[in-house]
Amino acid sequence: MNSDELRARTKTFAVRIIKLVAAMPRSRASDVLGRQIVKSGTSIGANYREALRASSRRHFVTTLEIAIREGEETLYWLELLADSQLIKPSRLSDLTRECNELVAILTATVVSTKRQIRNQKS
Repeated sequence: MNSDELRARTKTFAVRIIKLVAAMPRSRASDVLGRQIVKSGTSIGANYREALRASSRRHFVTTLEIAIREGEETLYWLELLADSQLIKPSRLSDLTRECNELVAILTATVVSTKRQIRNQKS
């Protein structure tokens, strides 16, 4: 997957998170969880885009690691939404799968970039 494809994929994921929150029932719990998942779910793509403009490979890695942490946080909020039955778990399964895939792609990119950095020093 190239950088343009991943940019589009993270943006599509963010839009899906926004639409999910917009469709949530109105309640105090929904407001709190919705606010949290919008922040973390949209931050994945924002941090990926920032990483693409990094000033160094180390900055690239650090920024991608932030995107990974935001992805893990998003998975947590998705789990809470499912476990609390605020959203039917079946409605969240595709979003959860996509978030796991994004985290895996970003993690693989960090691992390979760190390997390249180490090899350049050798």
